[in-house]
Amino acid sequence: MQNSFDLHKVKQISFLKRFKRKLLFWFRLTNVPVLKVYNGYGNQQTLVIFGHVLNLSSLPRQTYRKNLLTNFFSMLRLFMVKASPCMTVKLEWAGITYKAESEDDGFFRFEWTPGGVVKPGKHEVKLNLLDKAASVIAEATGHIYVPDEYKYAIISDIDDTFLISHSSNLRRRLYVLLTKNAHSRRPFEGVVNHYKLLANAGLKTGAKNPFFYVSSSEWNLYEFLLEFSRKHELPEGVFLLSQLKKLSQVLATGQGKHATKFMRIARIVEAFPNQQLILLGDDSQKDPEIYLSLIEHFQRKINCVYIRKTFRKNYTAVKEIVEKIEKAGVPCCYFEHSAEAIIHSKEIGLSESI
Repeated sequence: MQNSFDLHKVKQISFLKRFKRKLLFWFRLTNVPVLKVYNGYGNQQTLVIFGHVLNLSSLPRQTYRKNLLTNFFSMLRLFMVKASPCMTVKLEWAGITYKAESEDDGFFRFEWTPGGVVKPGKHEVKLNLLDKAASVIAEATGHIYVPDEYKYAIISDIDDTFLISHSSNLRRRLYVLLTKNAHSRRPFEGVVNHYKLLANAGLKTGAKNPFFYVSSSEWNLYEFLLEFSRKHELPEGVFLLSQLKKLSQVLATGQGKHATKFMRIARIVEAFPNQQLILLGDDSQKDPEIYLSLIEHFQRKINCVYIRKTFRKNYTAVKEIVEKIEKAGVPCCYFEHSAEAIIHSKEIGLSESI
């Protein structure tokens, strides 16, 4: 009798395992430990790189078709994640080993002193995920950007700054997010040209000013945003996004804590002491207030500010903030079309080529 019961239990477990494998296959998910590493940045004093440890995540998207149902499930898959806290991640730099532990949401961060001169440019970094026995169970590669003698560092918001997102309208925002993909979504007209010109501002050589894309969007959207920027040939840069969200939180996407955005930008200011900052955002959320606060804290570091008009109800309030920014001695362009921003850049002498 006992053997019959045990056999039935084994069959149940076997069925559940097979069913789970099929679900993972259907949704293109993996429950193999994954080490996700995002591009980092630094200078001669400090290097920074970060990522997530996940034990449930989506597999990379292979095709981009204009199919509503396909796009819907492909976006939902990005939120079908499960974090792995308290996992050890190892990094080696110049023969020295560094270790970090993943947080409750799987996030980890390395910040270290390079211990020697670091050549300007993009540096490859390899990271390993370790199990409790210190054996490697996953590997990943990231890159760290170290500035040359660049004149500017450009910090840009994402949603409704260069990516049309309808952040001020929940229904339209969710419709665009859930029914389109990285190839069918569109940037604002002229924005790519403006960003490319800013990448060359003040430079005589083939070097590019570094770009940082700082947003309240979640890390779930990293691959989506990376593919979008590649597709539309935006300047390559470092993405600094908000806390990972689960599937149950998908309706709150893009509604991260805006206070943390100030801190993320402040770290960039500290990491790039010799560069003037160019800030780009929009009026749909808190960019104008955050940028005004940055000017109050780092006035001599901010070269100019660009705010895109997307939410008519905020016009009056944002105009008052723009006046405060200009009163502080920082040029500010509150614009509707990127052509206006390009003209403004030319007027303040950002680049001879603009």
